[in-house]
Amino acid sequence: MKTISEIQIIPVKADKGLIGFCSFILYESIYCSSVAIFTRPDGSFRLVYPTKKIADKDIHIFHPINRNIGKYIEQEVIKKFNDVMKNDRYNFDNFTTR
Repeated sequence: MKTISEIQIIPVKADKGLIGFCSFILYESIYCSSVAIFTRPDGSFRLVYPTKKIADKDIHIFHPINRNIGKYIEQEVIKKFNDVMKNDRYNFDNFTTR
């Protein structure tokens, strides 16, 4: 069973570090979407998982529960993001703040 598959990337024009969104399937069973891709000041990337605001509290819709799976998802998504950005259709400089 593949851990993560069908990674889809939607680049957006960079805004306060946000450079895109992604969706993917975990363990051939769970569809995860609306995960934001941000750049860090050092040029690396981070994923931000969706939340819902209820009253004054942010409720996590889903997120990795351990560092290993979180790091694995991040690596696979960033690998796919870099592949998408190699496409002539996108100019990487328009999507990053580096």
